[in-house]
Amino acid sequence: MMMNARLAHDGVFLFRWRGLLPFLLLAPAATVAARFTYEPGAENPQGYWAFGCLAISLFGLAIRIATIGFVPRGTSGRNTHDQKALSLNTTGMYSVVRNPLYLGNFVIWLGVVLILADTSFTMIYVLAFWLYYERIIATEEAFLTKTFGDEYLRWAARRPCFIPTFSNWQKPARNFNIRTVLKKEYCGVFGITTGFFLMHLAEHVVVDRRFYLDTSWTVIFLIGLAIFVTLRLLRKKTNLLRVVDSQDAAHPKTGSPDSTGPCQNRTQRVQ
Repeated sequence: MMMNARLAHDGVFLFRWRGLLPFLLLAPAATVAARFTYEPGAENPQGYWAFGCLAISLFGLAIRIATIGFVPRGTSGRNTHDQKALSLNTTGMYSVVRNPLYLGNFVIWLGVVLILADTSFTMIYVLAFWLYYERIIATEEAFLTKTFGDEYLRWAARRPCFIPTFSNWQKPARNFNIRTVLKKEYCGVFGITTGFFLMHLAEHVVVDRRFYLDTSWTVIFLIGLAIFVTLRLLRKKTNLLRVVDSQDAAHPKTGSPDSTGPCQNRTQRVQ
């Protein structure tokens, strides 16, 4: 089997389980955390570092929001079963990079990984993400090439896969839709706040040998939990987050080249 075909074949399986990458890093993370240390009386500098890492993760979330908020209803979803796309998103974030949601995911979890301040573990994360998503992207690109042919190839030839370049920036074709963001990204917010809360808790268990709930991180976690529960209930029990887009009448079914997130439980697909 040719290399590209092999990557695409592996990506079919990984596409279904792409939300599990953080869990695959639990074992090396536990090893690093077991030897984590900071100097006595240095908790404030450590706190500054942690909040800096949180800022990185929130920047990753902002990338996802800047992507999700401008896409048509029914695209850029969290499908884990098969590939679906009837047209391409090519403006906004998709005019500067082919996989903006995967880029957002990378930055989100990079912030979480960096809290341990371990170069080796950070490199393991970067390598794992590359190997994991390289195959998923190969699968998606094979599907999109087969579906759209030269239309996709012409667009993809001018957009980098992962590192944005703003020379081709095009204004989003649609208005920003806050309901789409609230409907799709509450899992991401909860994942970030939970990840940082647990990492900080683990630091105290390892270094101080005590179960200690830091006030700041506990509040952040509770805010994330409240957002998750509230938006989850609104999505399941009401129509308040129902996305009604008048532009969908002109473009009823559209898609985009990447689609994933910290909480993957839906059947909408392609970016």
